[in-house]
Amino acid sequence: MTGIAALSVLVPLARAGRSQAETIGSADEAVYREQLAAIESELERGLIDAEAAAAARTETARRLLAAHDKNESRQKGSSSGFRLKTAQVVALAALPLISLATYFALGSPDKPDQPLVTRLNAPAEEQSVELLVARVERHLAENPQDGEGWAVVAPVYLSMGQPQASARAYANALRILGPRPDWLTDMGEALTMANQGLVTADAKRAFEQAVSLQPSAVKPRFFLAIALGQDGDRDGAVEAWKSLLEGADETAPWVAAARQQLAGLEQRPVAGQLSGPTAEDVAASQEMSAEDRQAMIGSMVAGLAERLAADGGSAGEWSRLIRAYMVLGEPQKAREALAAAEDAYAGKPDDLSLIKDTATSLGLSGS
Repeated sequence: MTGIAALSVLVPLARAGRSQAETIGSADEAVYREQLAAIESELERGLIDAEAAAAARTETARRLLAAHDKNESRQKGSSSGFRLKTAQVVALAALPLISLATYFALGSPDKPDQPLVTRLNAPAEEQSVELLVARVERHLAENPQDGEGWAVVAPVYLSMGQPQASARAYANALRILGPRPDWLTDMGEALTMANQGLVTADAKRAFEQAVSLQPSAVKPRFFLAIALGQDGDRDGAVEAWKSLLEGADETAPWVAAARQQLAGLEQRPVAGQLSGPTAEDVAASQEMSAEDRQAMIGSMVAGLAERLAADGGSAGEWSRLIRAYMVLGEPQKAREALAAAEDAYAGKPDDLSLIKDTATSLGLSGS
């Protein structure tokens, strides 16, 4: 079919090119032959003398020869072009033939087609993860109130790197079947992953509800401790980590991370994380009065604000600045920083989403 289509286009083009070249050359020669006949007629009628007729005849004959040579050259070029097109046609025709022969030699033309519906209905052990997910999605599209189906596909979405889809699936399962601490925790984790590690207000509510249903659960309390640190509540975060570590099994995989978080909070005040104080600054701050420490923190926040205003920064730095202003009790400055951050990341939806989630978790509205 490819060869036929190519022939239907290339053959008429080749013929048209050759015909056009021949027509142009023949027309030029005919003109000069008519001029020679006119010269002879005028000589016979006595309109020009023999000397003038000879000169005109010589010049016209020269032009006729030149036109004849040019016509031959065009025909040769047309013939060469036609041969090139012929070679192209052969190549285009040969390509599908070679492909077809290769397929018959190496492929499996005797096997029946495998449309998506057939593959989806195949035994589960014969399907890939993507097909299994498609199978569940088709089932859920037909049975949207199947809470267990949503719960089954939710962790698969998370393992496939689709945290937003995972969070939506958990939300559907919870809406249909009611709250369960493990589903609430996993939904909060998915929301946190979707927001690049930021524990958003929705994720925090999910973790809090999970703890209310199962107070001894480690995972939601772990994320809530992280949320306290992100919100600038240093004392609350320290208390949360200590409570979590109390009586914990030291071999548990989360213990090392929890102790690292706790050590970081105990070594420096939370605002110190904004501009990276030196070890001497941290030590000095522990000996300051409350007023002096507040002044130092305010200075650090002001330094971060000046740097971001002058040189810009990451979405995480803007988020920390907004949180710091709220911790310092300066909501108006927090709103101004939010507006500046939104302007800076207007064309970057992922970063802008992180900033807006921070604002929402702090009770701020966008500009």
